[in-house]
Amino acid sequence: MNEWQTEPLDACLEALLDYRGKSPPKSPKGIPVLSAKVVKTTGLLRPIEQKIATDYYPQWMVRGLPRVGDVVMTTEAPMGEVIQLDSETVQYALGQRIVCMRGKEKKLDNTFLRYLLTSPRQQAILASYATGTTVLGISQKALRSVPISYPNFSEQRRIGELLGALDDKIELNRQMNETLEAMARAMFKDWFVDFGPTRAKMEGRAPYLTAEIWSLFPDSLDADGKPDGWVNSTIGQEVDVVGGSTPSTKEAAFWGGDIAWTTPKDLSSLSNPVLLGTARQITETGLAQIGSGLLPVGTVLLSSRAPIGYLAIAQIPVAVNQGFIAMVCKERLSNVFVWLWTQANMDTVHQNANGSTFQEISKANFRPIGVTVATPEVLRAFDEVAMPIFERIVANEKESRTLAATRELLLPKLMSGEVRVKDAERHIREAT
Repeated sequence: MNEWQTEPLDACLEALLDYRGKSPPKSPKGIPVLSAKVVKTTGLLRPIEQKIATDYYPQWMVRGLPRVGDVVMTTEAPMGEVIQLDSETVQYALGQRIVCMRGKEKKLDNTFLRYLLTSPRQQAILASYATGTTVLGISQKALRSVPISYPNFSEQRRIGELLGALDDKIELNRQMNETLEAMARAMFKDWFVDFGPTRAKMEGRAPYLTAEIWSLFPDSLDADGKPDGWVNSTIGQEVDVVGGSTPSTKEAAFWGGDIAWTTPKDLSSLSNPVLLGTARQITETGLAQIGSGLLPVGTVLLSSRAPIGYLAIAQIPVAVNQGFIAMVCKERLSNVFVWLWTQANMDTVHQNANGSTFQEISKANFRPIGVTVATPEVLRAFDEVAMPIFERIVANEKESRTLAATRELLLPKLMSGEVRVKDAERHIREAT
């Protein structure tokens, strides 16, 4: 580790703000509170439900105010999750089981510190200074004494900027996907829930779609309140609704293969409706134990219990466990349409669920849910607009996966001095 030195963390810090001890009094509205519950290295878990009253903030934050760029780390339950404060999150209150750290000027760069703390080697060092059996936690005194190794300040800046650029692009893709999803949802709601174009024609309002698409919509509603020529159907008539199961965990021959097998937990961590991989794989022998078999790319997946509502479109052939309703599309409705329809009808899905210990919607209760089916011409026009939006979401997610994998590969090497920034930059160019 040429040109690197090792010192206790405390020797490199300008400030360490520690608000542990008690939780601030909760308020139904006000300023969000950062706590170990929401601070995750992969990004804040939103929405942040815990808040303190705005007028109480000055009374609570008496130990010091954070600054943009400061590093926040969880100290227990779990320990070692790290974020860096930006112009938004710096205004939040600091809550339980976290500390906020600021490196000394020209000695420890905050962005470098952020990535150093998340590196496998430094995580192991943190764990060695922690206490506890069931839950690891680290005291302020122990944290201050934790050794860190670092290069000269300019090299720290270069490392931080390089890794930060990767995360910035990942975050930009996430924000772009949120916008694209919102666009698709708004268009679906206007066309197929509110019947906006037809109502606009009835009221004599000006067209707001292209002339070609506008002409496809009828100019009146029928006795059921839907556009003339459209038909009432059920989701069970329009898609194949199937479920899955779990191969016996006692049979080693069922597990460790190369066939993707998914549970709702895989969907719970998705930032968008794109399933590109799963946590566990099964063998052909294990697949034979699952009634639904291997579902094709494009299958719409809905978690049907504990909780109901995780939703994705599989981009890989996948088998599912018993916690899913899987929808395999037929000819009339596309998977993007079904994905958006399911989102728009989530309240109805919950209403059709039952259960005492936890809510669950069965396939029998899901199939009868109604769906209004437009003319083939309108459905084709919708797909021509919506499909490219979803394809862009998929492309952004794939790029983010590549960037994240590149970051995870480079992070420990940069943080040990094994790889220099110029070599890491070349690797990024080759990978992306």
